[in-house]
Amino acid sequence: MTRPSRERQRESETVDEDERESETESGCPDCGADALVSTGDHETVCDECGLVVDESNIDRGPEWRAFNHSERQSKSRVGAPTTETMHDKGLTTQIDWKDKDAYGRSISSEKRSQMHRLRKWQERIRTKDAGERNLQFALSEIDRMSSALGVPRSVREVASVIYRRALDEDLIRGRSIEGVSTATLYAACRKEGIPRSLEEISEVSRVERKEIGRTYRYVSQELGLEMEPVDPKKYVPRFCSDLNASEEVRAKAKEIIDTTAEQGLLSGKSPTGYAAAAIYAASLLCNEKKTQREVADVAQVTEVTIRNRYQEQIEAMELY
Repeated sequence: MTRPSRERQRESETVDEDERESETESGCPDCGADALVSTGDHETVCDECGLVVDESNIDRGPEWRAFNHSERQSKSRVGAPTTETMHDKGLTTQIDWKDKDAYGRSISSEKRSQMHRLRKWQERIRTKDAGERNLQFALSEIDRMSSALGVPRSVREVASVIYRRALDEDLIRGRSIEGVSTATLYAACRKEGIPRSLEEISEVSRVERKEIGRTYRYVSQELGLEMEPVDPKKYVPRFCSDLNASEEVRAKAKEIIDTTAEQGLLSGKSPTGYAAAAIYAASLLCNEKKTQREVADVAQVTEVTIRNRYQEQIEAMELY
């Protein structure tokens, strides 16, 4: 009974010896040096001549990072990644709305009514109390407005995190859920460097612009959100794209903003109006004239604002 185990042991020893010999004999095919090293990019590189010998090494490590023992133990390698955009962080199951089986065939009426009841009870048990129901509604509002504004997924995640922080600090009490969720989305857009004006936010929201601004100031002050002033240059590409302006107009508008901002003209001015006036001035200088009405409609400001900012900018640049 001991002979098979001994034979297996001998076979494993011979395999290990063969692997060691192949490793020692392997070298750089170009210079012949035995100095092959593995880099962090899953490549095998010769340390002498720099030749990439193998660039398709399998990364057998985890896809996450851990910095202490407890964090390493809490990491899981199964299931979909968690997300802050769902009230349960995406940990519960969902029943598909299609009344079909695994082969794509329609199910019977009896099974269809059964699946309808299962979906109904699934939605009921996903939220255990009124707090979770309110959180579910707020996160769905953030997702709806983000889709209407066309902002990326990262902004939705940041907005959801800010709303959860506001909920933990009990900042929602006495305020509407729609107002706080809209204010957190506006804060997330500014924090991620994808600015949207209050007018654009209020168009997709169910609350008024004044309430959004008031709630945003309160939430940012209570949570200590460090918000830098919005750079008008970040509005230029989007406004120029809507106006079908050339790349020359974009570059000239950014140059006007940089030059006039150094002279202190940007202080206390609306960034959208400032960017709109710069685009209008750049279009005149580049012989691609856009009317004040066209620029005002895109930037959602008044023509008076554009005229005032435009006059200040051309005087600062001595273009009159």
